[in-house]
Amino acid sequence: MHMATTGIAARSFRGALGTTEHYITVEAPADLSFADQLRAVERRYADAQRALGLDPETAVFRRVFVSDVLNQIAAVQASPLVQDLPGSPVAVSLVQQQPLPGSKVALLAYHVDGAAVAKRRLSPNHVLVEQNGLRHLWSTRLCAGSADPVVSAEAQTGGIFDALMATLSAEGGNLHDHCVRTWIYVKDVDVFYHGMVRSRTAVFDRQGLTADTHYIASTGIEGACAHQYDVVSMDAYSVLGMVPEQMSFLNDFDYMCPTRDYNVTFERGTRIAYADRAHGFISGTASIDKTGRVVHPGDVIAQLDRALENVEAILKPGAATLADMTHLLVYLRDTADHPRVEAHLAERLPEVPALIVRGAVCRPEWLIEVEGIAVSKNDDPALPRF
Repeated sequence: MHMATTGIAARSFRGALGTTEHYITVEAPADLSFADQLRAVERRYADAQRALGLDPETAVFRRVFVSDVLNQIAAVQASPLVQDLPGSPVAVSLVQQQPLPGSKVALLAYHVDGAAVAKRRLSPNHVLVEQNGLRHLWSTRLCAGSADPVVSAEAQTGGIFDALMATLSAEGGNLHDHCVRTWIYVKDVDVFYHGMVRSRTAVFDRQGLTADTHYIASTGIEGACAHQYDVVSMDAYSVLGMVPEQMSFLNDFDYMCPTRDYNVTFERGTRIAYADRAHGFISGTASIDKTGRVVHPGDVIAQLDRALENVEAILKPGAATLADMTHLLVYLRDTADHPRVEAHLAERLPEVPALIVRGAVCRPEWLIEVEGIAVSKNDDPALPRF
């Protein structure tokens, strides 16, 4: 479903065993107040659910993008976009990354239909989704909630990972075996990114996540939570109950070097296989070559093309392609690049919903970064059902 004139786009995957996943993006008209834009997103989201025949209780995860979180948080908290239905909690992420070309709010939503799903809210930041013997942990809005402007990025990052690991441990899991994907938002990424990286690496070393084992698929990008003095915040997705052969890691070293070669610790992509499908979690991917060098400095369209080539290369070992992407999140450093980027994506990948937001990448020379989730067919009855 793609209704560009109404700001709604969606892609769905129905597996051979009957469960359907839906990814929905919703954008707001830019010429309205924030309150009216928020109401427009709520109405459009409801329209999309009706068009797809979805019960609202099928919602699992929503990410709300806003332009000015400190001034908009009260209105967002009162919105049905972030409120649970009775007995049916939803994991909700909220991040300051202005939706482009110039609106104040946008939405990415994920629904699972056709499966027996039980959802439990473990805490304000964690929702556990139990399905076919597996437990999917969605962790959102993890941050320090700091009232102290001098707490470092390193300390905040360590505390955030400690909170995630405590929840995993309480459910019988751990970071090494069960965390699949993180999204790390860094305020003023040109300044604070390296502190986050140092702290994350220290956490990983203690948890046995090393160059000799594996890391976690991740995006580290500019963004902010709703606390003035927090410089780092995070969302995460974990799966408990997996058998080891379900998880594999996606790389193509003819296109991109290992991330450890330039002192960062994340996987380019992580694949989780099920009996009838596979999920490819693609980390934030930029215009980089196999030596770790920035390719096409100063040319945003050439950087976009190289980033997409890199994503295609990451997907290939998992038997997936760009055509399997359920959506793309596109981060732009310079908002003036939006019209050309939007037009180029519409020409190159017209069937893949793309949500474009303002978010500076971890190196100033990178003008654009892309990420997303691919869902592709798999045929392995020995694996657990999704």
